[in-house]
Amino acid sequence: MRRNEERRAALLDAAIEVLAAEGARGLTFRAVDKEAGVPAGTASNYFANRDDLLYQIAQRFYERMEPDAATIERQRTAPRDRTTYTQLMRELVARITAFPSGYLALLELRLEATRRPELRKLLTERVRADVDANVTYHEQSGLPGDATAVRLLILTLSWMIVEQLTLPDVYGEAERDELIAAAVERLVAE
Repeated sequence: MRRNEERRAALLDAAIEVLAAEGARGLTFRAVDKEAGVPAGTASNYFANRDDLLYQIAQRFYERMEPDAATIERQRTAPRDRTTYTQLMRELVARITAFPSGYLALLELRLEATRRPELRKLLTERVRADVDANVTYHEQSGLPGDATAVRLLILTLSWMIVEQLTLPDVYGEAERDELIAAAVERLVAE
């Protein structure tokens, strides 16, 4: 059966919204169909089972987090200094927090992975690949700092994003930007 990729993407986007709002227990094919505004039974035609849906949600999140071509080009041509590095980190946090349901769904997937070995394996591979890709990009970019700084910034900013999405009043936007700058300054050697 040939599947419509636009509909598959719309179903995955709906599944992300359901997962973020209702948690893993609320993620059903029926809930996805309702959120997507499609006839009942549509999601079950696109995903073999709930595990398949969970795996594809993780992949869809990462697809949606890819920077656009203009951002990549701007990054490629920017000066190779801490100021640029700080701006890149601010843009990364802004891109992720602009899609709060995506990151919250990813957190739900991580919690679900503690109970599902196959999902844990998939997420481990995906996150490891993402970390490695970030380190490789960094090493090829000529930006200051080393692989350890990249990993430490990933860990630091990951928790900052959790704070921003779950308890948004803990840090305001200005303080968040100051903390990003301080993290880069302290972790990235010139």
